[in-house]
Amino acid sequence: PPLNMETRWFENHVAYTMSKFGMSMCVLGMAGEFKGLGIGVNALWPRTTIATAAIANIVGGKEMMRRSRKPSIMGDAAHWILTQDSKSTTGNFFIDDDVLLGSGLTDLSDYAVEPGVELMPDFFL
Repeated sequence: PPLNMETRWFENHVAYTMSKFGMSMCVLGMAGEFKGLGIGVNALWPRTTIATAAIANIVGGKEMMRRSRKPSIMGDAAHWILTQDSKSTTGNFFIDDDVLLGSGLTDLSDYAVEPGVELMPDFFL
């Protein structure tokens, strides 16, 4: 499909959007470049906000923290990706909860900072 660049993705956070776009180009380029060597290159993005110092202190404070998931969801998803066959698992844009659900996990509630609270979607997904 054609690249559809829209002002809405850039207007409020140009630098962050540029870094996400750059990361995407690196994933695709390096996946192609290193495929013949058996090196896998992938991206991992969160579906929801992740409870980090940036969320607590800059972006959203306590309310957004309680609507976030714990960082361990990213670690567990990354572990799954890194243990796959790098020859066939390359050039992907993985989403943390899709990875874990696809690996057989059925309950993601342990990753919620406050289980039962509606999660805050990530800003760039």
